[in-house]
Amino acid sequence: MSVRETCADWSKHFDPINDHLLKGRKDPETGFQIKVPRRNVGPSSTQLYMVRTMLESLIADKSGGKRTLRKDIDGQYLMQIDSFHKTSFYWNYLLSFSEYLQKCCDLSQLWYREFYLEMTMGKRINKCTVRHNHNEECSDLITMEKRIQFPIDMSMPWILTDHILKTKEPSMMEYVLYPLDLYNDSALYALTIFRKQFLYDEVEAEVNLCFDQFVFKLSEQIFAYYKQLAASIFLDKRFRVECSAVGAYLLPYPRANRYETLLKQRHVQLLGRSIDLNKLITQRINADMQKSLDLAISKFEGGDITGVIELDGLLQVNRLCHKLLSKWLALDDFDSMFREANHNVLAPYGRITLHVFWELNYDFLPNYVYNAATNRFTKYRGISFGTAVSRDRPPQMSHHYLWGTKQLNLAYTTQYSQYSGFVGPQHFHTMCRLLGYQGIAVVMEELLKIVKSLIQGSLLQFTKTLMEAMPKICKLPRYDYGSPGVLGYYHAQLNDIVQYPDARTELFHNFREFGNIILFCLLMEQALSQEEVCDLLQAAPFQNILPRPFCK
Repeated sequence: MSVRETCADWSKHFDPINDHLLKGRKDPETGFQIKVPRRNVGPSSTQLYMVRTMLESLIADKSGGKRTLRKDIDGQYLMQIDSFHKTSFYWNYLLSFSEYLQKCCDLSQLWYREFYLEMTMGKRINKCTVRHNHNEECSDLITMEKRIQFPIDMSMPWILTDHILKTKEPSMMEYVLYPLDLYNDSALYALTIFRKQFLYDEVEAEVNLCFDQFVFKLSEQIFAYYKQLAASIFLDKRFRVECSAVGAYLLPYPRANRYETLLKQRHVQLLGRSIDLNKLITQRINADMQKSLDLAISKFEGGDITGVIELDGLLQVNRLCHKLLSKWLALDDFDSMFREANHNVLAPYGRITLHVFWELNYDFLPNYVYNAATNRFTKYRGISFGTAVSRDRPPQMSHHYLWGTKQLNLAYTTQYSQYSGFVGPQHFHTMCRLLGYQGIAVVMEELLKIVKSLIQGSLLQFTKTLMEAMPKICKLPRYDYGSPGVLGYYHAQLNDIVQYPDARTELFHNFREFGNIILFCLLMEQALSQEEVCDLLQAAPFQNILPRPFCK
């Protein structure tokens, strides 16, 4: 009856009148039905404690030497009471569900390093520990009142976060922000439980450092992943097949990772601050993309004119990488970034145009010879009549700024090395795409100035000198002399010109430069006309040039 009076929650706060137990009768065979109304408020903690204590005294096996009531209770009811007693153990936690849920989720103890924190207790640096002659700088250090800090490598949240970033495990990548939530628990514990300001300052300082490192590493990893993916897509498929046929090992496409989940995060809660992770990653990847374009042009500036094809490949891979990243990030326009890297925002011509003309003037025109059979220019390896060409050494760069990985860099280097021994139609088509109409006009204008200086300068003087050395009369001999006789006659007549010392060293060299300029302009015009075909076909409908329907 004590248990009944303590825990029973009757309707209208009165015991049921028709309860047979109160009258000393047995329950009917159909059983006595008790209607329990639904309540909005559960039992109090005191009520629950008293009920469980009384039930425990009823079913306890030992009662300090006293006789227990366990034997007087029917076995069926004893099992029900025991089951109720065990189940009601968790009810106290359910009544304070929010409080105990917070305690269960509190992982702040994974951050606290009690031994080191108790040793420092927020102490400040009050003396110079460096072995040297102490001076005024030491006193300045003391007045700065720097607190003792701990390296982030000792922090469990950063150890877990860094482990996920290093392993690049796809199944764990989308949970990389979870360890950082330990800092929220640690800061809350420091303010509400310990009530120590220096602990919160330590947490805040570590969060600032760790989150900067996290964003830096994550951004670099995302950029490298998408650059590797773009380079793998762009790699020639026949090259892959041939490498597989000879047994050469090429890395497959990068393993799919779940970076998209992280790129969608715009409200990361950390120490009461709402952080736009997407915006921070966008800023860093914008800088990485800009640096990648700048290094691609710098690499071209460190080589000869044959590197223009590799430059075009690097730009296409960066464009594809930009397209893949733009699906999740609000990146700057690729053409605007390219113009900025090319220093072509306000200037009429950029770095690529300047280097192309520089290579034409100092290396291509004086050192290359044209082969009409192959329609290519090849570099003459014999006597060089021009000055030695000195180029700026390209800067050292990480793999992800070029093609993504070391293996892909080797593959693309092997592929583009086939275009490094000559200058042919492929190079002219690429120069047309990269220079554009404005760049081509600048190069042609400068080449015409070189032609004008050659004609009005050395070629004019050589022509006047040769005209004076020409014989006054040089008739055609009779055919009776035969070929050897005719050749000997002209050789005798033109012996002074043949023996002219500057003819081979300067005159013929100037004619080679003059001929290379003419051939360069011709091949550029042919390449430009082929590149314009696509533009003309696309522009034809806007000019009311429509294809006629085919009919017999």
